[in-house]
Amino acid sequence: MLRSHIKWLIPAALAFGGFGLNVQSASAQATYDTYDFTANYKTSVEINPFNEELGIIRATITGEKSDAPYGLNFFISNTYGQVQPSDNPSIIKYNFNSDPATFGLTDQPRFSDRYYGGPNELFGSANDSAEINLETNTIRGGGTITLTGGTGIFENATGTITFTQEDELGPPGTPSIGEAKLNFSVKTPRAVPEPTATTALVGVGVLGAGVLLRKHRRKATYN
Repeated sequence: MLRSHIKWLIPAALAFGGFGLNVQSASAQATYDTYDFTANYKTSVEINPFNEELGIIRATITGEKSDAPYGLNFFISNTYGQVQPSDNPSIIKYNFNSDPATFGLTDQPRFSDRYYGGPNELFGSANDSAEINLETNTIRGGGTITLTGGTGIFENATGTITFTQEDELGPPGTPSIGEAKLNFSVKTPRAVPEPTATTALVGVGVLGAGVLLRKHRRKATYN
């Protein structure tokens, strides 16, 4: 009788032991992969009139860094900007956003940021501000890009890029050249692992335990 109990308990124990190991392995997997890094880009800024009545301009910023992390050697950012009140006549303040609705424009396309250079890319929406100082001939600004996706290792990326930037104001009709410091904080969802051989063994073990248990009960009934 004791041997009979042991015979059907062994596969059950093995099955549930394997199941426990598999659960621990799955729970140890993180939900996201994270990428935190910083890069300084050489920048070029073009500012053009767009809607003078509303004080709205168009800004295009491009950046380049030959050895940026993950091959993100270039970026391009397109935004709308609107002039803001300033106490100093030598300083012109602007708020920028990729969404035209922010400035009451309902019939214009929404812009985006792109960070690229290879198979890995990031996409986002900008929200920032800047000051043009006519005395020092400089542009200083900063803000946040909310990430909306990507490619390569950044597929389905979320997170933010925060930045500060300073440029030398160029003559009318020419780009302003400078440098921007970008801080990347990126998350990408980690794929759920496929069922492993351990999962299959669990099913086989439980099935075997059930069969032996039924046999054991039948013997007990007839004895």
